[in-house]
Amino acid sequence: MNGTYRTFVIVGGGLAGAKAAETLREEGFTGRVILVGDEHEHPYERPPLSKDYLAGRAERDSVYVHEPAWYASQRIELHLGQPAVAIDRDRREVRLGDGTRVQYDALLLATGAEPRRLGVPGTQLAGVHHLRRLAHADHLRGVLTDRGRPGEPLVIAGAGWIGLEVAAAARTLGSEVVIVEPQPTPLHAVIGPEIGAVFTELHREHGVTFRFGTRIREIAGRDGVVAAVHTEDGEEIPARAVLAAIGASPRTALAKAAGLDLIDDGAGGIAVDASLRTSDERIFAAGDAAAVARPGAAPGTPGRLRVEHWANALNSGPAAARAMIGRDVTYDRVPYFFSDQYDMGLEYSGWAPPGAYDRVVCRGDVAKRAFVAFWLREGRVLAGMNMNVWDVTGPVQELIRSGAPVDPDALSDPAAPLAATQSRD
Repeated sequence: MNGTYRTFVIVGGGLAGAKAAETLREEGFTGRVILVGDEHEHPYERPPLSKDYLAGRAERDSVYVHEPAWYASQRIELHLGQPAVAIDRDRREVRLGDGTRVQYDALLLATGAEPRRLGVPGTQLAGVHHLRRLAHADHLRGVLTDRGRPGEPLVIAGAGWIGLEVAAAARTLGSEVVIVEPQPTPLHAVIGPEIGAVFTELHREHGVTFRFGTRIREIAGRDGVVAAVHTEDGEEIPARAVLAAIGASPRTALAKAAGLDLIDDGAGGIAVDASLRTSDERIFAAGDAAAVARPGAAPGTPGRLRVEHWANALNSGPAAARAMIGRDVTYDRVPYFFSDQYDMGLEYSGWAPPGAYDRVVCRGDVAKRAFVAFWLREGRVLAGMNMNVWDVTGPVQELIRSGAPVDPDALSDPAAPLAATQSRD
């Protein structure tokens, strides 16, 4: 392909885009590689923004994917602080915000996702935060280390992964935290109520206050700054700041305007096949924005999946790069993510929201938060999560990937090797 495809353009300055650029060079592509990012920052990783960097345990430079000098050494041309605003598929050209036009022989869209906004009065006030970018983490870190308004908590809308991780970082820094969540447990849409209750107790033990079964109705201010939130059930909660942690939406506007196929279901995303190719054979998509086809998906799991976590960006960017240079690629990795909150660490593999599974089986000590949980459907493992138990991700993913029935009694027995839990019936 090197003789025919001379210029590859990557739109997206996050982990997926940076790892795609790295892989192109590692795979021997010698043509032009142009990386376009709408932030002025060099590509960085996002997990530290809600974990170690936010809590002050990591330096700012530690979040970058590569040292800045690496890009020049690898002949990666950077257009930072420049959004891509249009794709001309006939001319094979990307137009940037400053009017620059960049031609491509193959194009990778690694445009990521953006945080959902709270659609309530008061969101224009100073002190309303989102957490997606390094600048967001900088601002929020400043709030959490400011002791000027003692007794006024950080109010977090949403008890998903970002909300819980920020809550843990905030409590580590000494800030009071109130989480407002419409569901009955944290992470309800991801892991269901059974294991969600474990996170309720974890955070309550560390001083976090929950308001379940309600939403923020309005954010009230004083002198243009957040002062309180009003919930739908009539409560007023004083607040020094508000974080909207209610999920993210894929950034698909560029793809949509270019006429590429999108997914219209609740998850959304740019439709790609198993090789991460879009409906245009010269355009690929990876990372948070890509909804990947899954031929032969197990019953109860979607035929197309969009994953917003770090491991997907880490692995799908390189997979797309290999597909761009003509390698035979099938991107079928089991979804994976990790989280650290206080002294708890976990890894989750698979996909099993409420309604997808019919049983939860645990091995280990749930009360002591040292266990592995499995979400099953018709006796087959859809997902597994190990909390403060390590070196089991590989076997867990093998159970998910095999689709074979398991023996629930063996699965719940810590003495039984996971590989031996498949039913012999």
